[in-house]
Amino acid sequence: MFERLFKLSEHNTTIRTELVAGVTTFLTMSYIIFVNPDILSTTGMDRDAIFVATCLAAALGSIVMALVANWPIGMAPGMGLNAFFAFTVVAALGFTWQQALGAVFISGLIFVFLTVTGIRSWLIQGIPHSLRSAIATGIGLFLGIIALKNAGIVVDNPATLVGLGSLKAAGPLLAIFGFFVIAVLDALRVKGAILIGILAVTILSWMTGVSEFHGIVSMPPSMAPTFLQLDIVGALHGGLIHVILVFVLVEVFDATGTLIGVAKRANLIQEGKPSRLGRALLADSTAIVAGSLMGTSSTTAYVESASGVQAGGRTGLTALVIAVLFLAALFISPLAASVPTYATAPALLYVAGLMMRELTEVDWEDLTEAAPAALTALAMPFTYSIANGLAFGFISYVVLKLFTGKWRAIHPATLIVAILFVIRFAFFAE
Repeated sequence: MFERLFKLSEHNTTIRTELVAGVTTFLTMSYIIFVNPDILSTTGMDRDAIFVATCLAAALGSIVMALVANWPIGMAPGMGLNAFFAFTVVAALGFTWQQALGAVFISGLIFVFLTVTGIRSWLIQGIPHSLRSAIATGIGLFLGIIALKNAGIVVDNPATLVGLGSLKAAGPLLAIFGFFVIAVLDALRVKGAILIGILAVTILSWMTGVSEFHGIVSMPPSMAPTFLQLDIVGALHGGLIHVILVFVLVEVFDATGTLIGVAKRANLIQEGKPSRLGRALLADSTAIVAGSLMGTSSTTAYVESASGVQAGGRTGLTALVIAVLFLAALFISPLAASVPTYATAPALLYVAGLMMRELTEVDWEDLTEAAPAALTALAMPFTYSIANGLAFGFISYVVLKLFTGKWRAIHPATLIVAILFVIRFAFFAE
């Protein structure tokens, strides 16, 4: 059955290899089970329901990737997009989480349309490489400041906006310890380093009485508080149009880049040969729609899937194993509820650091490339908004290219996005 479904021999792999690859990828990306409820629950959403939605969205997305695309790539609610959902759309802009879910749903439908029509490929080709790298870096910086704030290391300061928190307090000390655990284990190439770091801090906080232990295993909690609670009509509010635009743009860049990068590493995309990239793109776009119905932010392909590819994963059987493990994780909701914020903060901070290496891809010798990239990356954490970072980057890119005589370098896709952001600031400024 597995041979017929996944063509194992054609991909020079075995069931055992695919099982090991699936477990490896799951261990490296399973931190999302704890981090996603931690972030989205700040909006007022039910934490237990988010936990279930996270597991189910990850399982469903991975199953679709396995059966439709036959690629060894795991899916789950994306980092960065969940932060944008919680801290920008709901906390800063003041929209309800139901409206935010509606925006995710609409962005998913647009994403499916862009994929089916081929516009998605046109968009990807048209966005400057420097801006794509800067977007990933900026999201990393945004996650970084959220992580430091959650850990109590960065605090509010009326005189300087931000300041250093007390490093003698239990929360910051445990977060620092967790970061070092994750970094050291990952440097030693230990599988599941991020998950181990989260659990180490959690167990230590239980032992020292800083947080409470609620148990490990139970039946899955109800998903009713978030299931089908999205407000699609409310999401069509004028102020949310630019939010939908940002969701679509980040989904396009993040998911496409991850899919192509991991697939190339697995040798699934070769020059002159047909690939299943189109099916993989369709799989990840439909997963966004399904995730919003369940009650979570945008679902996307995970770059951590590269760890499973490194372990030998080459087919959808790897993704199917990931899906099964996420379904099994539904039964550890008490453990998820026992994980304190300062245990997930080190994971956020470490992921943020990894995302910043994209800065090396920017052409720093060309100021018309470097300045927009820098603005994109800096504006995200300092305005506490991924949307503003994208706007600053696209608008400044077009302006600098135009007034330095390099207007031919402006692709129509970049120009359209820049104009949309100008309209947003002119008519829909909050």
